[in-house]
Amino acid sequence: MAGYEDLAKAVLKGEDDQVKSLTQSLIDSGKDFLEIINQGLIAGMDVVGARFKKGEMFVPEVLMAARAMSEGINLVKPHIAEKDIPSLGKVLVGTVKGDLHDIGKNLLAMMMEGAGFTVVNLGVDISPEKFVEAAKEQKADMIAMSALLTTTMPAMRDTIELFKEEGIRDKVRIIIGGAPISQEYANEIGADGFAPDAATACDLAKGLLAK
Repeated sequence: MAGYEDLAKAVLKGEDDQVKSLTQSLIDSGKDFLEIINQGLIAGMDVVGARFKKGEMFVPEVLMAARAMSEGINLVKPHIAEKDIPSLGKVLVGTVKGDLHDIGKNLLAMMMEGAGFTVVNLGVDISPEKFVEAAKEQKADMIAMSALLTTTMPAMRDTIELFKEEGIRDKVRIIIGGAPISQEYANEIGADGFAPDAATACDLAKGLLAK
């Protein structure tokens, strides 16, 4: 009889078919749907995040695990009303205006989803206006911005300034990341935090939204 631990291990190994099979088996046996998500699927991604942070797992393996977890979530979702799926908060992720890099940002989106956040991936080359508009429309709790080029870093400051001008800066947490970004820069532009990698960003987001 499959258990939550088996499901978590299958997520950790990135085994899509195994995750689907175990998830379906748990559904068929009448297990609690939210327990399947939290104690099986998300528990597996928690281990992935911890290992990635320690350098024991690498980006391709994390992406495989995140994809496997999504397969399981997709099987459970139809059985639960959307409003009943617990969420740690709604996070909008995007690469700033003028920057087309998306691998790190996509990894962050997957890992945040795996950690239990509701994630909206805005894409790349996102202007300050688009970030603000999406935050209002989606009623976002947090914005996670990335920049991979030093030339696009000022767009982060511009975005934060626009949130202030619109009078909603205090309603949304803003975190930043990317190769040229530092904690000093986050402090300088008034961001709520900086993370050097996706796993750390998940921990940072949990801490900020728990306050």
